[in-house]
Amino acid sequence: MQEFIIAAVAASAIAFFVVLGLVPPLIKTLTRKNWAVKDVNRIGGAMVPRPGGPAILAGIITAEISLYFLLPQEKIITKGITALIITTSAAFVIGFIDDRKVMSGWFKPLALAGAAIPIIALGAYEPNLAFPLFGEVKIPVLYLGLIIFMIPIMGNTINSIDVMNGIASGFVMIASFSLAIVLFVMQNYSVAIMTLPIAFASLAFFRYHRFPAKIFPGDSGALVLGAAYGVIAIVGRVEVIAAIAILPAIINSFLFLSSVKRIVEHRQIKGPTMHTEDHKITATKEPDAPITLVRLIVAAKPLTEKEIGFAIFRLAIFSGILAIITAFASGVVVWPSS
Repeated sequence: MQEFIIAAVAASAIAFFVVLGLVPPLIKTLTRKNWAVKDVNRIGGAMVPRPGGPAILAGIITAEISLYFLLPQEKIITKGITALIITTSAAFVIGFIDDRKVMSGWFKPLALAGAAIPIIALGAYEPNLAFPLFGEVKIPVLYLGLIIFMIPIMGNTINSIDVMNGIASGFVMIASFSLAIVLFVMQNYSVAIMTLPIAFASLAFFRYHRFPAKIFPGDSGALVLGAAYGVIAIVGRVEVIAAIAILPAIINSFLFLSSVKRIVEHRQIKGPTMHTEDHKITATKEPDAPITLVRLIVAAKPLTEKEIGFAIFRLAIFSGILAIITAFASGVVVWPSS
């Protein structure tokens, strides 16, 4: 148990302090290069540097590399860490390309599907889908398709909720801590510790991303967080519970796609909200604007950006608690030793 504690503390500290230390110089570099976008919800429309993806990636990857040597050298763990590093790095490249040039709506899903291949190639998975309370279903062939679909879904789900200051990083922070608790409850200690760098990297980035944001994660940062979370769900055999923990983001994506009815880059469509005279945010009156979680939240009355963020975080906490309760109800998952 001592080695698990050392690994958890070391990885958490590395992820947190690497991101915390890299963001300030990254902000200066991005500002000097004029890589910034307008914060449309800020009074005066301040220009905010983007992307913060390089700092987020560095924090997660550095911490996971340390875990490669600190955790027990079980094949499934070393394969899982390797798959997480490769898939997350590929997600960063995909997001960075989209940060620099707006690609078609199909670019990210298809590219992220390719980023999932290392998980399959390395064998960093068990071909059984665990349903809470009902047990496992063995679907060896279908599970490969699930992996290919899951990484794009997780990546784009987190990307789609990155709409206001602090939401993406704060949401993933809550969901990742919840998922880590879930894995500890299910006695998957190694994978639980692998989840902590995602949570602490998000926490450190939230320090600069929260309202008023000093930096945006961009597609590269959001896809890194989403892809890393997806890999943990697969390696940890908690796909369904992981989905429960990010249910608000999944609902947001479902609402968006069902209203738009096609795969499209979110920056290429009309916004679902607008500003009141006192600069609060309210639902747009445009009939063809997409339906989103934020639009539903402000449908009853206009809210400030901070109030919307707190509303989404409350939903994230509720979903995280629900995921933890589900884990307790499900019991222990037997973890293979090879």
